[in-house]
Amino acid sequence: MMATATLGGSAEAIWQAVVPTLPGFTVEVVPQIDSTNTELMRRARSAPLDPVLLVAEQQTAGRGRLGRGWHSQAGQSLTFSLGLMLAPREWSGLSLAVGVSLAEQLHADVRLKWPNDLWLLGRKLGGILVETAGQHDAMGAARAVVIGVGLNVARPAAAAVQQTAAGALPPLAPAGLAEVEMGVTAAEVLGRVVPALVADVQRFEAEGFAAFAGRFAARDALKDRAVVLSDGTTGTACGVASDGALRVLVGQQMRRVDSAEVSVRPC
Repeated sequence: MMATATLGGSAEAIWQAVVPTLPGFTVEVVPQIDSTNTELMRRARSAPLDPVLLVAEQQTAGRGRLGRGWHSQAGQSLTFSLGLMLAPREWSGLSLAVGVSLAEQLHADVRLKWPNDLWLLGRKLGGILVETAGQHDAMGAARAVVIGVGLNVARPAAAAVQQTAAGALPPLAPAGLAEVEMGVTAAEVLGRVVPALVADVQRFEAEGFAAFAGRFAARDALKDRAVVLSDGTTGTACGVASDGALRVLVGQQMRRVDSAEVSVRPC
């Protein structure tokens, strides 16, 4: 295992907690990288992916959903990717299950915005990016999955947000976990969330999203709220279906939203 002074102290404890149920698991902590997801996807495309947690003190080209950037600053945020081989019966809802696992370990006030954002006090706290490599049509065949997570520990400075968003601040500045948990460090958060995340990913593999549906509903940030889709359609969010698709009431018709290319935001 490689380690750095800031986050490396958590590496041994995480490894000890995870390896009994995930043989071959390793932890790597690096001071800087372009993107932890990008690095693990490079590995996954060249060879079967051994189970690994890759943590970066700082990312220089972090990626979010739909190709958006993710600002990362050493000591102020936490960025990591979990890579492993997985063979669930259904892949639908994996990002929601990951969100549930993280939210439950972070704070009672953390909520989930479909499909992959973590919210705190009505503002974005973090995001999830799930990518896979391998054959999508092989029945029962394991594929490499890379689960990337970015969390704000301290509230990002306005200047950093402006740079990430190409000069435009979002309607609400992002949240930081330290707003509700004073003095919390990235290393503490890492040690808290990873063992539970591995256990929940393994449960998802065995049981699918059904095992997480109730837990997601308890933290659903959009439930019963007016929302607007990326095509301009407005409606009311009505929770998620059994496979994790968002249910939106548009007029008198219930619409399923499950495309990775659709963005949803509260009105």
